[in-house]
Amino acid sequence: MRQIPVERDTIQASVEGEIDAIDRVLRITRIRVHYALRIPAGTRAAAERAIATHEEKCPAATSVRNCIQIQIAADITEV
Repeated sequence: MRQIPVERDTIQASVEGEIDAIDRVLRITRIRVHYALRIPAGTRAAAERAIATHEEKCPAATSVRNCIQIQIAADITEV
């Protein structure tokens, strides 16, 4: 993530989706991603940029663009 050194246990994500019936067909309509990041001190700006551009750089998000609403948020803690 933007050249920020991270260990496996310093990034957590929770993801939830909403399914709605559209024309009597069930479809995923919204996905919410929430990250909990523990990053080295002094790297907050880079982490915030990574989160801000995540949707446009993520292959999965770009695959469903204009079909499914995606919300991405993060709690960032510098350690």
